[in-house]
Amino acid sequence: MKKGIIGKKIGMTQIFDQVGNVIPVTLIEAGPCVVAQKKTVEKDGYDALQLGFAEVKEKHLNKAEQGHFAKANLPFKKHLKEFRFEDCAKEVGDVITVETFAVGDKVDVTGLTRGHGYTGSIKRWNHHTLCATHGVGPIHREVGSMGANSSPSRVFKNKKMAGQYGNEQVTIQNLAVVKIDAEKNLIAIKGAVPGNKNGIVFIRDSVKA
Repeated sequence: MKKGIIGKKIGMTQIFDQVGNVIPVTLIEAGPCVVAQKKTVEKDGYDALQLGFAEVKEKHLNKAEQGHFAKANLPFKKHLKEFRFEDCAKEVGDVITVETFAVGDKVDVTGLTRGHGYTGSIKRWNHHTLCATHGVGPIHREVGSMGANSSPSRVFKNKKMAGQYGNEQVTIQNLAVVKIDAEKNLIAIKGAVPGNKNGIVFIRDSVKA
């Protein structure tokens, strides 16, 4: 990848272009991110930069994390993420801002989706409900048939059933950067991105662009 940054999802809104068309956008507070560690082929086997985002008090970090920042002589950061950039010319302590991106860039955004807890198959997989009339009941939202009973006498793996819904890492690809506010570290991306408000997201240049 050529570009990458850590951000915090602010929420969704809409803006108008010069013609007057409405564009739904997600506002993200992206950066500033500090380079907390630099990895090289000679020492680690690959080139990468580890970025830190959002200041945090020392008491909220464990000893290993405190030592990691103390070794680099950097302020404590709450979130760390490694990016394998094509060009890792930056050094520890350098800052990456939202100005890395430009209006019109295509980006991929990765985040943790909203968690819905343990749900049934109808909510989780959009299955149909059972008949609500003609004597069918008393349960109308059960999963239904599990498969043949005589052979193979078991439920096949990967059948869509009840379980944990959401709370998983998802990447939305090929989204467009609509607006950038360098003064407030804000980036407006067309469309929706995963996660709740104030959720942490990772933005990088699109692999499909």
